[in-house]
Amino acid sequence: MASLFLNRLSSEDRQVLEIKLHRIQGGNCFICEQAIDLQVHKGAVDIDHVVPLKLGGKDDEDNFALAHASCNRSKQASNLKVARVLQRFARLKEALEPENRSPNLGDILKQVGGGCHELGFNLADGGFTYSLSELGNNTLFNVPVYEDEMSGFRYFFARIPIEYLAHDNHINPRSIGPNISKLIEEFYQKRPQLHVPLGWIRSDDNKCAIHIFDGQHKAAAQIMLGARYLPVRVFIDPDPDTLITTNTNAGTTLKQVAFDKSVQRHLGSSLYHDRIARFQKETGRSEDDLGFSERDLVNHFKGQSREIKRYILDALRDGVISDPDNKLRDYIDFGGRGKERPLSYSTIEKTFYSFFVYQEVLETPINFHLEEGSNPRQLEREQILRLMNLAAEEVYVDKFDPEIGTDKIENRLQNGESFNHDHLRAFRMSKEEIVYNWLQYSGQIARQYFIMQDRPDPQGRLFQYPFPEQVWENMRKFLQNLASLPLWVNSDLSATVFGGKQNNSFWKTVFETGRTPQGMEVLVRPLNLIEMIK
Repeated sequence: MASLFLNRLSSEDRQVLEIKLHRIQGGNCFICEQAIDLQVHKGAVDIDHVVPLKLGGKDDEDNFALAHASCNRSKQASNLKVARVLQRFARLKEALEPENRSPNLGDILKQVGGGCHELGFNLADGGFTYSLSELGNNTLFNVPVYEDEMSGFRYFFARIPIEYLAHDNHINPRSIGPNISKLIEEFYQKRPQLHVPLGWIRSDDNKCAIHIFDGQHKAAAQIMLGARYLPVRVFIDPDPDTLITTNTNAGTTLKQVAFDKSVQRHLGSSLYHDRIARFQKETGRSEDDLGFSERDLVNHFKGQSREIKRYILDALRDGVISDPDNKLRDYIDFGGRGKERPLSYSTIEKTFYSFFVYQEVLETPINFHLEEGSNPRQLEREQILRLMNLAAEEVYVDKFDPEIGTDKIENRLQNGESFNHDHLRAFRMSKEEIVYNWLQYSGQIARQYFIMQDRPDPQGRLFQYPFPEQVWENMRKFLQNLASLPLWVNSDLSATVFGGKQNNSFWKTVFETGRTPQGMEVLVRPLNLIEMIK
């Protein structure tokens, strides 16, 4: 975002500000921390906001920093403090390249003076007593010791200075991955990650560093942002083989992955309703006052415009997919690529939602024409739901057999196995690249209605306008006629057009010409939408 403050400065005043910032920063670039020579680098330095305006930073001298233009324009984060932290990490990675490895937590600790002391302690009477003598603090700290009900290991929780922490490269040999930048952003935005680093000690040593074997990314992110103490769960005398097996399984057998998209949408929906409640409270409105727009929400929560927009769209998408009347959801695999259901949630996102959810915020009040049933978002949700139900009724309900599922259908056909035609049709019509095309034709049928009525094409807001019953009947007839095409049940096509993953344009060509891009005849004639809605 442009700076009004800087735009109002004369060239002489800007030069004075450059000199002032240069002196404050010790003559170094704020991001890479290498020298700036105002004469040599003349015309190649930037003055930028440390905290971006969109994140609530002020447009005044206290929020400016001087940086090499190349550093500022290639920075990995909009916040200059975060960019500086990431630049330090980039330099550490570069320094370790001759060793043919990337940084781990031990390298981060060493960089900031951590991992240099062993902790003196006494384990007695169900408690763990320790002191930080090497840091000049001789206070005796005592924390209770617990026993883990699952593993039988003893452990305690403590807030430990980084000087007493070490990285266990044996149990956790992983280097720090690229997602560290996102974690640094999270911690900098004061969003605490709840996972506490796990460490271990040996009780017979009486003086031992605390070896961190899990949670190194979140520990590293905090340390890189300047944290000198970390809360740690420390196991006492654990079996190392158990820890190694546990850590290995986390990345292999268990495949600990992020939330699937449907869960993310549900969380986004919750955050949307939370923002509505906060807006009402902060603007002195009652709980039932919805006389404000999505745009008002975005404007109110400055610095969160991207997040608010996502929450608004998440609320709509979650409302459609979680509606108890949604007949299609029984045929959607919400966890990824399963073998029982024909559609993935990703396909729903890339087709139904991508095509028919209006992607911009609305200027009309949230309660606009709500009671009359013509609220834009309400119509959008109801009509996308109805289209899903139409697809479910014509292609899946009482046709797709979940006991047969989707596993290696085409291979099994090539090996001589046969399937019920309804099931095979549903399976093949569920391929993402095929759904992509027939849904676009469905949208084209709806748009045709507005054109025939001499009304403007609604473009991205198509589903925010009510469709008459004739449009729904036309879309149903189209889908019925599409489903009746012989190619869906032709076993001979299992080794050709259905033998591998095709792309969207492949099927667009098939439907528009009757042939594959390679010239193989698949349909008797190209699709004719006018004929298919009769």
